[in-house]
Amino acid sequence: MAAIQIAAPSLATLTPQGLQSRAAAAGVSAETWRATRKVAEDFEAQFLSQMMGHMFAGIETDGPFGGGHAEETFRSLLVDEYGKAAARGGTTGIADAVQRQLLRMQEA
Repeated sequence: MAAIQIAAPSLATLTPQGLQSRAAAAGVSAETWRATRKVAEDFEAQFLSQMMGHMFAGIETDGPFGGGHAEETFRSLLVDEYGKAAARGGTTGIADAVQRQLLRMQEA
């Protein structure tokens, strides 16, 4: 079985021609490539959000505009958005690895 090379940009920045060439290089249809990429990016965003959530957990917020139940709620939403932004940037490579594994599993 040949190794699948993916190293791809985010779906948000990929042109239709780029999508076709990435799918052809992986040996799958464009729709399959797009679907596996979306799942991989969603997984990476969730992973990074969980990691960042632990980083923000120890930060105390005091002062006239800090604290309370609303801040807890909005902080979790903010951390989720940070995770999504980091996943779109593609700097960790988690989505690439997950997508490679998904495509391997579909081959079998």
